[in-house]
Amino acid sequence: MAKTVDFYYDFVSSASYLAFKRLPAMVSAAGGEIRWKPMLLGGVFKAVGNSSPVLIAAKGKWMFDDMKRTADKHGFAFSVNPSFPLNTIMVMRGAIAAEKMGPEVLDPYMELMFDSAWATGEDLSKPEVVMELMEKAGLPAVEIANLAQDQAIKDELRANTEEAVARGTFGAPTFYVNGEMHWGQDRLDAVMEALEKDA
Repeated sequence: MAKTVDFYYDFVSSASYLAFKRLPAMVSAAGGEIRWKPMLLGGVFKAVGNSSPVLIAAKGKWMFDDMKRTADKHGFAFSVNPSFPLNTIMVMRGAIAAEKMGPEVLDPYMELMFDSAWATGEDLSKPEVVMELMEKAGLPAVEIANLAQDQAIKDELRANTEEAVARGTFGAPTFYVNGEMHWGQDRLDAVMEALEKDA
């Protein structure tokens, strides 16, 4: 059986961005694979009674400062999005649509959306911004946007969110390896240890 990591994420989550920038290469080097699980973090929060740590001003400031230190340590950009919190329902549906088109579309789509949210500070809540970003990146923008409106795509995002809650998820990123849950971008070593045990 292939070694797999279920990766629940939302582009609104800065911690998911930090994990995305590091974990795929780590899992690939270990001979494993990631099953991407786009979800709506706001839906998870509502279901479990959680809320964003940035609602506590001092904690939010510390968190973003710490994320900047982490990004600097690993050599990639990070900045707080001026439009945060973002409404990501459109781009999360887009992630499912992009996955249906294959890794040649999904991989650059995810890189673009995460970088746009947490490196260059784009407002992913605005359809016109998202379309322009995809077009400039050479992605099939119209096809992704159209497919993202299909009811089946909307239902899949809802199902992913409900599945995440049912499995015990309360935030993002959350990872599952062989049924074992790990939460947070600072737990990637634990994720990899669990992956190595996965037979």
